[in-house]
Amino acid sequence: MNSEKVVEHIVGWLKEYATKARVKGFVIGISGGIDSAVTSTLCAKTGFPLLCVEMPIHQGINQVTRAKEHIAQLKERFDDISSMEINLTSTFEEFKTVLPLDMDQAAVDLSLANTRARLRMSTLYYLAGVNGYLVAGTGNKVEDFGVGFFTKYGDGGVDLSPIADLMKSEVYDIAKVLGVPESIQVAKPTDGLFGDSRTDEDQIGASYDELEWAMKQDYKEKTAEDFEGREKVAFEIFKQRNRANKHKMDPIPVCMIPKELMD
Repeated sequence: MNSEKVVEHIVGWLKEYATKARVKGFVIGISGGIDSAVTSTLCAKTGFPLLCVEMPIHQGINQVTRAKEHIAQLKERFDDISSMEINLTSTFEEFKTVLPLDMDQAAVDLSLANTRARLRMSTLYYLAGVNGYLVAGTGNKVEDFGVGFFTKYGDGGVDLSPIADLMKSEVYDIAKVLGVPESIQVAKPTDGLFGDSRTDEDQIGASYDELEWAMKQDYKEKTAEDFEGREKVAFEIFKQRNRANKHKMDPIPVCMIPKELMD
């Protein structure tokens, strides 16, 4: 991959899309992770105004520190970069008081994690609406089209996806070219939705390198039985998540009414 040319292409694509959409700029949630760092830097390079938003909900201190470091770097390097912190912790806790929580604990924990992402999505769209901006998505190809590792109508609710055709390893390659802070480049990926130190690999059960390998196989035809050892395990994890999360990655099903019923 020619990383420099890819950067040039994405920045051009962003500029063209924003110009045709007649918007004033971009808004993006900054998590302290590699994907949001790369996406926000690409948006900054367009020259359009960029609003970087921190939205902590019981966030780990390391994630907060990396997010602030990245935003400070963007402001040093580019013009028209603004930022704000909207702490959603009290909003999240208040929302929990009206929910039934006396159910299966694992299901409750997962639903609450997704609720965090959806609160952030609502916040970004409010800010996009009042500023005339587009919400920039931060999903990569493995997450968005491989295993569906995102929250439906949460971090999956965006206006455009600049890096969704890049594998995770390619996002890291782009990060080097863009000069993303080293602390972010070496940090273990995490969605930060559970308020603890668990990483993406902890949740998924496979590394991004393994998931990329599985995605590059003929996964629609092959099964885990075609592989051995760790490859078999990784492929099985990929296939299971790909199958279970189709509802996120495919268009919303529409019940089409037969013409004869409408006459």
